[in-house]
Amino acid sequence: MGRGSADEQDRVRLEKAQAIGLFRFQLISPAIDDQLSTRARGVVVRQIAAGWHTDPFGNRVRYSRDSIDRWIRAWREGGFAALMPSPRQSTLRTDADILDVAAALKRENPARTAAQVARILAAAKGWAPSESTLLRLFHRLELPGTDGRSHGDAVFGRFEAGDPNELWTGDALHGRRIGGRKTYLFAFIDDHSRLLPGYRWGFAEDAVRLAMPFRQAVQSRGIPKSLYVDNGSAYVDSWLLRACAKLGVRLTHSAPGRPQGRGKIERLFGTVNDQFLVEVHDTTAEELAAQGISQAAALLELNRLFTGWVETVYHTRVHTETEQTPIARWTAGWERTGMRPQIPAADDLAEAFRWAEYRSVTKTATVSLFSNTYQVDPALTGRRVELVFDPFDMSDIAVNHHGTSFGKAVPHTVTRHSHPKARPETPHEKPAPTGIDYLNLVAGEHHAHTGAAINFQALADITSQALADGSARTGDGRQPDTATPDPTPTAAPAPTPDAQLPDATSDTAPLCVAESGQVPGQLPLPQMPTPTPNGGHTR
Repeated sequence: MGRGSADEQDRVRLEKAQAIGLFRFQLISPAIDDQLSTRARGVVVRQIAAGWHTDPFGNRVRYSRDSIDRWIRAWREGGFAALMPSPRQSTLRTDADILDVAAALKRENPARTAAQVARILAAAKGWAPSESTLLRLFHRLELPGTDGRSHGDAVFGRFEAGDPNELWTGDALHGRRIGGRKTYLFAFIDDHSRLLPGYRWGFAEDAVRLAMPFRQAVQSRGIPKSLYVDNGSAYVDSWLLRACAKLGVRLTHSAPGRPQGRGKIERLFGTVNDQFLVEVHDTTAEELAAQGISQAAALLELNRLFTGWVETVYHTRVHTETEQTPIARWTAGWERTGMRPQIPAADDLAEAFRWAEYRSVTKTATVSLFSNTYQVDPALTGRRVELVFDPFDMSDIAVNHHGTSFGKAVPHTVTRHSHPKARPETPHEKPAPTGIDYLNLVAGEHHAHTGAAINFQALADITSQALADGSARTGDGRQPDTATPDPTPTAAPAPTPDAQLPDATSDTAPLCVAESGQVPGQLPLPQMPTPTPNGGHTR
């Protein structure tokens, strides 16, 4: 097996191990609350062990209480890194082709049990997975006949968190068009008080725009115990899972097609539509340009107006269900518990909201990250490392290997200063034109120089006119004789040394006459010999 193939397998194993670690943290997060008594924690652990869970690979799984207790002890002793299994243990052992055949058998006849499917596979293929493996497969694929009842028969009761920061719910709202661009509101609501810990309008519905209000919320209102979101692309991004794991937040996604549990934030968005967005109007790029306002400035103004509405109107108005204002219920909840919000330190907050990528170190102790090259510790040559960075500043890269820090990566070649997903909110403004046309300046200079040179066309015209006049008259001005001209050429008289050349610019200057042995159009020069027909020269 080649070195490249082995590296690829190591990479896959490492990524699976990290995914398993994150999944285990989510699983035990309800039981690691420091406020739980031993008895209460035992109840929570038994509930976790009794339920079905979907692992990172889509399988429906159940775990024993001993496994859950072991993970809780590992997390307390070694943190998140202790929850990651050895990369060699994170490989799949069941042949995917066998699983595909098992799923096809179940779809063919939904009445077949897992045991019956296993018997058919053993007879046809000579081997079959265990019944529990087949059951997890059928649950993951939601094949017919797996459950005894449908989701539509479920009955949902009303729920409300007992304390502030016990549960936050996040979602996005589509808003007006600003400068012709669609806006999106990312907001989080505290389930107990209905207060909005974080919110922000943006021009995109992506992970970068989601991180801004979530970081604002944690920094100003503290760390929530649980975060409940949907399955949108921004909420399933790996950065959010990493941030929650670093902060100790239990991240929960609603089941696809089952939006129950997000009713409070949906009602909030209805209030935003009825009381705030009704006062905001769509604008086009031309309208903003006419007012001298950029798209970025218009977005800042929208956020300023929304902040004023939230803090002045929404937070101070009595909620019809709680019969308290959100800010008063938030304050009263903390006073009742005798606690304060858990605000993370600046360094811990920055670390939680960093992004991470895995790369292999080359033989020259360098790594490549989005067209950039960095120098790392030579001891890491040939190993796969974790690169941790701020998506808006890729000049500062921390290097980790198996949970151990190896310092900072030294930038070697930097062509990109931010992550590809970290696009600016608005495109860069085009610079104002200078009005300087360089090519026209160069062409004008060229024509200015050539305009003062010899006009060859004018010389040709003068020569033609002189020849015509010379053929029409003799040297003394008489008409030419009709007799046959003398073939013997007559040499032009040599000018005296004191002779003056005629002024070419004068109106009375004689025209250039083509003499024998003289180039047509050439003026006779003093002391210059004139060629004769026999090859000699005359003075």
